[in-house]
Amino acid sequence: QVQLVESGGGLVQPGGSLRLSCAASGSVFRLYTMGWYRQAPGKQRELVATITTDGIINYVDSVRGRLTISRDNVKNTVLLQMNSLKPEDTGVYYCHARRGSIYWGQGTQVTVVS
Repeated sequence: QVQLVESGGGLVQPGGSLRLSCAASGSVFRLYTMGWYRQAPGKQRELVATITTDGIINYVDSVRGRLTISRDNVKNTVLLQMNSLKPEDTGVYYCHARRGSIYWGQGTQVTVVS
């Protein structure tokens, strides 16, 4: 089992940047595929980006070139660097871990508004 704690959300203007961090504990972090999902108000939770144990990365098309996922298997963290933010990036961002079972963090709010 793994526990996930997100941080780094906040309020930012369009074009701004934020960096989200997810700290993992309780299991062998490097064995998990990690990812970030988001849920906008009134919408379903959607995939933003994932990074496998081998470092293979996948992004949803709407964030490609603006958001960057990375992982540190020594610090047991996964980061999401968010640049050139748009109002449609607003939502609660959830850290996700998968190795057979799936685990979620509690979420961190990102609000992009003028």
